[in-house]
Amino acid sequence: MPPGRKARSSSASGRLETQHVTSILSELGGPVSGPGKVTDDFSAPRRAGVSEDREEQPEWLVRELLRQNRRRHSVTLGDQAQITKRQHHRIDSARSLQIDEAITLDDLQKLKLAFEEFETGGLRSTDAKTFGRIVKKCLALPQTSNAQIQGLFKKIDYSDQGRISWGDLCAHLLQEYNERQETVRRSKQVAFILPATVKTLTHGIPIVNIHSTHDGTIVTVREDGVVCRWSPELKPLKTKAMFNEGPANRKSKWASDFTLMTEYNKLMIATGDREIQLYELSTLDPYCQISALDTVPLTLDYGYTGPDKCCILYGDTEGCVTIILISSVGDTLRLWNKLPKIENMPNIAVDNAVLSPNVTFVRWKVHQDWVTQAKYFQSFQAVVSSSNEESSSLVIGCVLPLTDAEQQLSEIREACYEGKTKKVQLSWTPQLRASFDQTVFSIHKGIKTFDLSREHSLLVTGGMDRLIRMWNPHFSGKPTGVLKGHCAPIVYLCIATEDSQIFSVSTDGTAKIWHIQDQCCLFTAEPKASGIHGDMCACSYSSAMKSLYVAADSMAALSLKIRPRLRSRLTVSHNEPVMCCGYSEEFRQVVSCTDGSVVKVWDFDSGRQVFEFGGASDSSVITCMTFDHKGRRLITGGNDGCLKIWNFNNGQCLKTLKKDGERHEVCDCIFLKVHRNFFAISVGRDRKIDIYSDIPDDLHHVQRPQPSWQDDLKNGHNDDILCAAQCPPSLLATSSYDGEIIVWNAVSGRIQCRFVGPLLAEQENVEGLDVSVPCIIFLKSSKLRQFSSATALLSSGVMGCVNLWSVLGGGKFVGSFKASRFQQKITKLAKTDKTTLLYAADRIGYIYVYNMETFSPEIKSPQAENFWRAHTSKITGLQIVDNDQVVLTSSTDCTVRLWSAHGEFIGTFGQSESWSVHISSSWKHPAVPYEVLIDPLSMPNQEVLNSKTQFSEAINPDKTVADRGEPKSETHSRLRLPPTPGDTDTEED
Repeated sequence: MPPGRKARSSSASGRLETQHVTSILSELGGPVSGPGKVTDDFSAPRRAGVSEDREEQPEWLVRELLRQNRRRHSVTLGDQAQITKRQHHRIDSARSLQIDEAITLDDLQKLKLAFEEFETGGLRSTDAKTFGRIVKKCLALPQTSNAQIQGLFKKIDYSDQGRISWGDLCAHLLQEYNERQETVRRSKQVAFILPATVKTLTHGIPIVNIHSTHDGTIVTVREDGVVCRWSPELKPLKTKAMFNEGPANRKSKWASDFTLMTEYNKLMIATGDREIQLYELSTLDPYCQISALDTVPLTLDYGYTGPDKCCILYGDTEGCVTIILISSVGDTLRLWNKLPKIENMPNIAVDNAVLSPNVTFVRWKVHQDWVTQAKYFQSFQAVVSSSNEESSSLVIGCVLPLTDAEQQLSEIREACYEGKTKKVQLSWTPQLRASFDQTVFSIHKGIKTFDLSREHSLLVTGGMDRLIRMWNPHFSGKPTGVLKGHCAPIVYLCIATEDSQIFSVSTDGTAKIWHIQDQCCLFTAEPKASGIHGDMCACSYSSAMKSLYVAADSMAALSLKIRPRLRSRLTVSHNEPVMCCGYSEEFRQVVSCTDGSVVKVWDFDSGRQVFEFGGASDSSVITCMTFDHKGRRLITGGNDGCLKIWNFNNGQCLKTLKKDGERHEVCDCIFLKVHRNFFAISVGRDRKIDIYSDIPDDLHHVQRPQPSWQDDLKNGHNDDILCAAQCPPSLLATSSYDGEIIVWNAVSGRIQCRFVGPLLAEQENVEGLDVSVPCIIFLKSSKLRQFSSATALLSSGVMGCVNLWSVLGGGKFVGSFKASRFQQKITKLAKTDKTTLLYAADRIGYIYVYNMETFSPEIKSPQAENFWRAHTSKITGLQIVDNDQVVLTSSTDCTVRLWSAHGEFIGTFGQSESWSVHISSSWKHPAVPYEVLIDPLSMPNQEVLNSKTQFSEAINPDKTVADRGEPKSETHSRLRLPPTPGDTDTEED
């Protein structure tokens, strides 16, 4: 259907009932997608009654449906229901509606009544089965499955009590709504870089205005006519005095305003001698001038009105706005450039200029006081002017008469269009617009500045009363909003349409950024912080450079803090480095945390973002995370020394675990089960093990740890503890920065054994060798032939090695092998539950797979089953999801990714296209992440790239001097990208 055509409403009652129903989020003021728009963001509510069959399906889904129906030549209407049902079954988690996003206020009333019925019967809460019946009875959600209802129940029942109340449901919905609102607010955050870039002005002469060119060059003009061109960073490029000194018996010329004719590469200056002078913008050479104006132009503007057409307008001291319309601009200006010169400037009097058939002259009487600003807006085809007087503070008027003012129109035509033949003298008598040709706004104390936006249908005004008023430009009765915050008169306003922001500056040097839709202040730059002092002369916002330029006692540039713009092919999951990630089997969701304290929840089966919370400015950096035994609660550790327990489905912080006194950064945390009791354990830079009992029924928000183990106090670690791992039922292992590993009995708190990583003879005297153990893992399997028991402990060693230990019988060192082919520190270890495969990740983004069943201590460099480059920087999260045979990874390169067990790239969480874990045609494979593809360390080791000073140092940037003297390992030449399924077979053959 062509855009813009209205479709006739369907007569189907089901569609009529749901066509305009909004979610509770929208009724409470939350963000919703516009009508008719399909949103890929799960945070945007959608109504289940609206058919999703009309949404554009992913290409992989279309291919999959065609493959399954390849024997059919066509799909009939009778087959549509069966295909749709199968398609929704396969990607239910990827495209299903969240129940809590579809609940309306009416639905809440029904749910409340249903819960109250149970309360009158003596039941204060309901179980999962009863909750399912209530939801199906009260909510008209035919596409909602039992699994979705049970999923909502589990989100509310985070402590696994088996029952929820009406208050629990309301608390969950309200907390989720608040966090979604906070996420929206955080996405709008903006700030200036403070202090401002300042260039001192020594002349002491005011700057009349500031403008910027398309390439970001800044142009300023002083009152004495000196033009200066600046770089965006305020480095002077060119300065020139435009006015020649006059005779000794008369005063020097002065500039009142200027503007740029960018389409014609001209600079236009209004002078106190009642002239409009034009100069070449590139060379600043004189071009021509229009002289003998009737009044002094106080404010000057230029507008491009069409192909080779323009509009020049100015406001004066008599409250008039004079408009000069020029067609065939290029020819007209060239003609004026050839006229006789006055003071080295080709000159034409305005009386002669309007005799040209290409020139139209109109002078409107608009205000009763001086015109403070006048602008032409091509999008409205209107002239807007302002004044300090109240009755006509701002007027939006037509350029030429639009209504039946035949007498006025005939006079204008006689004076302007036929003047050349009749040789009549130009009349400076101003015309009055008809009431229908203008919209008048009356504001107390008048207006000093304004701006207008067609896209937002918004007019903003500011003046002496220190208020910013927002208007619908078509209605002058009452403003749609008032922004309060400035403590001095407002001298500059600008609407940044593309960012939905308003920039404002007051006379005291305060600059503010406002959000248009929310009508709130996003950022304030006070003079003390920005370094801008003195009387404001001129201001200008450059959308190209995202900078606000202010002229006062100095020339200053306030630049916006812009997040680094990634290449268009790059996909990131977060805007900050990802510190950890994990998989919740209970909800089939992935949770990732960043050093900006932002926690995102992803749908495992599609890669879509489900929820987001955190990111408060006062939050600590999240350093580690784990889940409780059910996978319903998230435990995070931070650099503030605290553990926090969250309901990660609504962002509620359930409890804070911290000890008294001085606290240090938490480096790792685990959730431990000892007999029937559960504990949260944290380790970190305080070199002790902190143990907290998991008591969901405890209503205290802050919980203190249990007394420390005596062995931990007397014989524990002597350096920062980096990692902890558990081996049910009773073993706990911790590793530290100095390379020591201690295995504890978690029941008694006693040390069972302790190890220190071995060093080769050539490594013992290496200065600055990294002996830290950032990761350890227990491996239990009866197939481990080299161990006296079925339990082994694996730890990261020096220079990319993995050490193996036997922990029973006092413990002993079994062997070591080189896991990283580039001798990079192993940062994460993970294992499969059903096999003896070990996955090792290093700090340059590689993942290696080894079969520990075939491990032999004599083989120092075993052949990896597989390896691939997953990220371009340190891998911070690595988990094997055995049931789905996939690998989950995260990295400081801001991405969270999913891979098959063989290294095939499934996708990056947050990418635009969804995937299905069990449909390989939806995967990115055989493609690889673009940043991995172009990274130098992913290139084959060609001779031309293999110079010692570049390639080898890029691989090992932190090699010691002694290490650099060693010959390069031959495995460096075996660098390659993730293999296809056939690649592994080829290597084995």
